[in-house]
Amino acid sequence: MGAALHSQPVWRMCMTKLLGGLLALCLLAATLLVGPCLAAEYKIGVVTPTLSASEDEFRGAEMTAKAYPGMIKHITLPENFSAEQETAITQILSLADDPAMKAIVICAGYSGILPAIQKVKEKRPDMRFITAPIWDDPDMMAKYVDLALDTDWLRRGETIPAKAQKMGAKTFIHYSFPTHMTKELLVKRRDAMKATCEKLGMTFVEVSTPDPQAGNGPAAMLQFLQEDIPRQITKYGKDTAIFGTNCPMQDVIIAKALELGFIMPEQCCPTPTQGYPAAMGLEIKPEDAGDFDKINAQIKERAAKANVTGRLSTWPVPVGVFFPKFAVEAARASIEGSMSLTDLAALSALARKVAGVEVSFSPMKDGINNYYLIIMDSIIY
Repeated sequence: MGAALHSQPVWRMCMTKLLGGLLALCLLAATLLVGPCLAAEYKIGVVTPTLSASEDEFRGAEMTAKAYPGMIKHITLPENFSAEQETAITQILSLADDPAMKAIVICAGYSGILPAIQKVKEKRPDMRFITAPIWDDPDMMAKYVDLALDTDWLRRGETIPAKAQKMGAKTFIHYSFPTHMTKELLVKRRDAMKATCEKLGMTFVEVSTPDPQAGNGPAAMLQFLQEDIPRQITKYGKDTAIFGTNCPMQDVIIAKALELGFIMPEQCCPTPTQGYPAAMGLEIKPEDAGDFDKINAQIKERAAKANVTGRLSTWPVPVGVFFPKFAVEAARASIEGSMSLTDLAALSALARKVAGVEVSFSPMKDGINNYYLIIMDSIIY
């Protein structure tokens, strides 16, 4: 009788241990199958224009949301941002209402967003902000934004001719039109291209096309390019690099490069999806829209078929896709305590991991350590 009484607790203890072991195994299996629930720990807001307003930024945000389900809250700004700034500010403020929200990434390319950041910082000083880019006052942005990023549009005036020379160019032709050349940045970049060409011993040629914002619109400009590019190549030879300042120009320039064999070092907006698909007749399936390894492989194959291998180049990933992906990874590292948003070496290493190539960071101006302009290494097809 006494032995039976003493055996009962032992039986219960065995059952408890067995059930505990089974529960642990179930939890381990669930973790292996679905992964750790990082999304439950914190959230990151990602703000972009709509798909129709800016496809690259929208797609980049979509990719991050797919990579981190439940963690990323992606919202889009109004189509007519300039007329609906108050709505946009309210949208950004609403993200901060969620106590689990620890960072907000804004990839918009608009000015007028800084007031939203200021209001959130007053309410949530712990909130991390990464802008990539917005175009408000740089000094004020450096005060309120934890990390600000943009493309180094001016330094491309040096990097594009230098790359063209490495690709074999002896002449560099700059196509633009009067309306574009009233923009200070484009004038400064043109001047930098000319100075770089002179320094490298290359011939710099400036050609003005019909203005697409006047007269017959883009059609006259494109027709001019169709007729003038062959004349220039006849005059200067195939070791000529051609650069155009306008997006619609790129289809014609790349198509003519395939036909005539000159050098196309970079488009006005460096990305595999500008000019190349149209000029090469690439069929990019919807499911492959963000697969730049596959897109770049297709371009490389078409370049080889046209016997222009080594004559075409661009950045391997659109900067509009790179920015939201990189910014989210930087925000995650900051939230989890593995990286400071002002650690330039860590930012560079992370950018290389995200882009697949080196990304150089230059301070936007002296004395600011949280606002950087970037240049991405190129792919040569």
